Amino acid sequence: MDGADTAWVIVATTLVLMMTLPGLALFYGGLVRARNVLSVFMHCYAIACLMSILWFTAGYSIAFGSGDSGLWGGLSKFALSGVTIDSLSGTIPEILFFAFQMTFAIITPALIVGAYVERIGFAFVLLFSSLWMLLCYAPVVHWIWGGGFLADGGIFGNIGVRDFAGGIVVHETAGIAALVLAVFLGPRKNHTTPPHSPGMVMMGAALLWVGWFGFNGGSQLAADGGAAMALTVTHISAAMASLTWALWEKIKFGKASLVGMVTGTIAGLASITPASGFVGPIEALVIGAIAGVLCQEAVTIMRNVLQIDDTLDVFAVHGVGGIFGIIMIAVFGAGSWIAQLGSLAIVGIYTMVVTVILVFIIRAVTPMRVDEDTEVNGLDLAIHGERAYDITS
Repeated sequence: MDGADTAWVIVATTLVLMMTLPGLALFYGGLVRARNVLSVFMHCYAIACLMSILWFTAGYSIAFGSGDSGLWGGLSKFALSGVTIDSLSGTIPEILFFAFQMTFAIITPALIVGAYVERIGFAFVLLFSSLWMLLCYAPVVHWIWGGGFLADGGIFGNIGVRDFAGGIVVHETAGIAALVLAVFLGPRKNHTTPPHSPGMVMMGAALLWVGWFGFNGGSQLAADGGAAMALTVTHISAAMASLTWALWEKIKFGKASLVGMVTGTIAGLASITPASGFVGPIEALVIGAIAGVLCQEAVTIMRNVLQIDDTLDVFAVHGVGGIFGIIMIAVFGAGSWIAQLGSLAIVGIYTMVVTVILVFIIRAVTPMRVDEDTEVNGLDLAIHGERAYDITS
């Protein structure tokens, strides 16, 4: 065990949990109407709790167990069987590796929250998030990070897919699941209402930005130059994408908004995530510059051309950003074109199929969408018996 590596990954684990609680909760909460802000907080908090228990019981074993099929890790590490304080994963305690990966298992289904807020049933959220994490997310983790069939030595030969911190594993899977759910749900009754608290959105984005240093820098699993470079390129991409989003917004609409600029931050962070262990500062600058425009145009296409009400633009920002970052790894020569594109296709199809099947199964058990009165009056009071603001906005 290396003490420095262990200390850094402990810090990184804390930072990644902060991305969901409170970062993502505040970011999403500020974007919805005031009557639904507590439901967003509830979704994020409940998912964090539930995914923690499910990752402990089965998720970690499915993702990182000793199975040799290439498809899943099996159940040899069910409920952390065989994992002790002396077990190592590389140079860090395995229990710490478990905890670090648990924070990823928390934030990935939490990202999907942004697609269905303001109109979805709470029981559906809990059932879907649970089954999706175990049946979609955890197997994909094994395929790419757990030595599965998309990794080195798998179906693409000695050079498997390169995905440093989750362009496919986190952002493509969450983005495609979000898209599927948005299509099944249909649009909100009133989806033109502006965010109730742009300031809350900014605070959430700022916490996400800081937490992302743990997300990407921590994925090096060592306190070394690689971690420092991952952290640095993450920051450069985020800063550049924020600026290009704001500039593009100014060119198109005559004004650059705060919500737009911080959404650009998230686009830059999502796009650099898979490449952060394989590129330098100049490449990060290019990735961020393109991401700020690319993801903004994806938002426009989703809303105005396809007319899909992905409430908080999960697919356009996270999905498109993550996919773009995976492709840029090949563009910069750090990965195989066949492995990068092939893995995107395989995981994309698998995610879509699993998500569709889960929707059909779960909505046969519990309603997917709340009734019209609940949606119009807000989910906070109707479902949770609380309200954040004594107003009707």
